Amino acid sequence: MALLEKIPKIQQFLQSEGVDGWLLYDNHGSNRFLRELLEIPSDSVITRRLFYWIPQSGNPQKVVHRIEADALEEIPGETHLYLSWQELEQVLSDLVSSSKTVMMEYSPRNANPYISVVDGGTLDVIRGFGVEVVSSADLLQRFTSVLTPEQILSHIEAASVLQTTASRVWDLIGDRLRMGKKITEYEVQNFILSEFIAQNCITEDGPICAVNSHSALPHYRASKASNKEIATGDFILIDLWCKKDIPHAVYADITRVAVAGSEPTPRQQEIFQIVKEAGQKAFDFAQNNLEAGRATRGAEVDIICRAHIEAAGYGEFFTHRTGHNIDTDVHGAGVHFDNLETADNRLILPGMCFSIEPGIYLPDDFGIRLEYNLLVNHDGTIKITGGTEETILCLL
Repeated sequence: MALLEKIPKIQQFLQSEGVDGWLLYDNHGSNRFLRELLEIPSDSVITRRLFYWIPQSGNPQKVVHRIEADALEEIPGETHLYLSWQELEQVLSDLVSSSKTVMMEYSPRNANPYISVVDGGTLDVIRGFGVEVVSSADLLQRFTSVLTPEQILSHIEAASVLQTTASRVWDLIGDRLRMGKKITEYEVQNFILSEFIAQNCITEDGPICAVNSHSALPHYRASKASNKEIATGDFILIDLWCKKDIPHAVYADITRVAVAGSEPTPRQQEIFQIVKEAGQKAFDFAQNNLEAGRATRGAEVDIICRAHIEAAGYGEFFTHRTGHNIDTDVHGAGVHFDNLETADNRLILPGMCFSIEPGIYLPDDFGIRLEYNLLVNHDGTIKITGGTEETILCLL
């Protein structure tokens, strides 16, 4: 969506919320959301403070330093130049001092650190003009995390790559063990990366292969210098995420578990079932609410999922949120399914994508995380992408 199309929608939202305007601020790349919204090319060199003011009605206003006077010349709005900090503050005062409330990328008490990117000093300046600063979080996610039909297709394609890759991982491990050949966590991780390259996909900071007690560490990552060889009888967790290597592509993200044997232990099966049921409850809650048109917030999904694990007596071992937003970043800028790490009370919107990934992690033993993706279609219906795991896979 072009910026000229976004501005009327932004102003409509501001009017509905009774907010006087949205003040976007960036200093040398500190606010990626501003750069995405304004569609500033990634190779643009802008080294000084800039502001973009979208009032509830009327034309946007640009505030840029004189040595970068043409930095936003392709962006709609009237330009205000400044040289000194005193001039900057005067320009800002003229723009916002008649307002009562102004939205910025800020979260009260840093409750949502993912979008709280405006520094405290800049907030001091704006509040000094006698205005109240409120969070742009709900407005922002409409432009960062609501996917286009093309992006939804790219997500589905990435999810298919992940499913195929996971299947090949299990075949690789099983074949090696049956032949009595060595295979390690680190080798599996590199195999996954090679599969992504072969499928024209890219990733960030991944993937994960974790064996036995390593699987009880949610962010464990094997390295060449430190990793475990996989042996018969081991419990194995793999976590993999990727997106197509095309502009504006959207990630998919899944986690699977298996045993390098003929059957899991009763303990592993017990934990698997609890985690699986918790994920199903989260999905059912989201589906029932969204398809009925009821407003649903991210924290609510987490509460439902977490309650099931707590009731089973494992609440202290579920050490992260139920799920995260997925967009062009694997951990997207939209609402997360979270009432643990943050109280994420943003609304789930049509056109958004999420992970659902409850887990139970038993220290020095094993951990089970089951992850698939929940896609909210633009008509409000939801579907699972990335597939689900119904039983622990046995590789031998």
